[in-house]
Amino acid sequence: MRFHKSESAFFVFITLVLGACVTVLYAQKLLSIDPAVHLAGDQAPYLAKLMFATAVLLATALFFGVFFIYPLIRGQVKVESRLRAMTETLSARSETLEHAALTDGLTGMQNRRYFDDALREYLEEFERIGKPVGLMILDLDHFKEVNDNHGHDVGDEVLRTVASCLRDLTRYHDVVARLGGEEFAVVAPNMDRDLLVKFAERIRKAVASVSVTSGNVRLKVTTSVGLAIWDGKESAEEFYRRADRQLYNAKKQGRNRVCA
Repeated sequence: MRFHKSESAFFVFITLVLGACVTVLYAQKLLSIDPAVHLAGDQAPYLAKLMFATAVLLATALFFGVFFIYPLIRGQVKVESRLRAMTETLSARSETLEHAALTDGLTGMQNRRYFDDALREYLEEFERIGKPVGLMILDLDHFKEVNDNHGHDVGDEVLRTVASCLRDLTRYHDVVARLGGEEFAVVAPNMDRDLLVKFAERIRKAVASVSVTSGNVRLKVTTSVGLAIWDGKESAEEFYRRADRQLYNAKKQGRNRVCA
């Protein structure tokens, strides 16, 4: 078994101190027999040597502790401080990276990865408690024309404005995500079909009322919305596809409408 330097230094220090203690005890034993005789006879020089040896051992221990053990301890403290700081930095960086991995960089909303995980978790939990889960898929109408006619910077501003609108209208426990491009999704737990339709209509009207200014042009956009209520059996993927089919129907029927 190999000892660390600090451990070895500690053992040496303890050995020196113990040696000094043993020497002192032995000198005390000599004195306790007959102090007058021993101090006056041949034992006096011997006792003086013992006391000198004790002083040497203690001085050596003090020197060893100050100039060897203490620097080792300080070095370890510095290393531990650096490691702790590195750990905190890496932890913060990990949280930042995790946040970035689950967040849409343009709008600040949750992204598709977060949405997929959250949808599965909601379905598992609400299956257990027997409550409904609603799903809303939204797609901005004719968004390609916005990019083509006004540029991607204006298109990005439209997406940010719609994202802000969605955040303002949804509840704190709803999952609101940008799935990609001009497509958004809302997971609305504990909503039946009628409530979900009313909720989606409020969002559709709110999106239609917002505007983005580009130079002298004031842009307005609309959205088509597909809805579905989980049947308690289908997987998250099947549930999503069913809502997406309703979105397709909304587009096919003329856009700027809700289909459930």
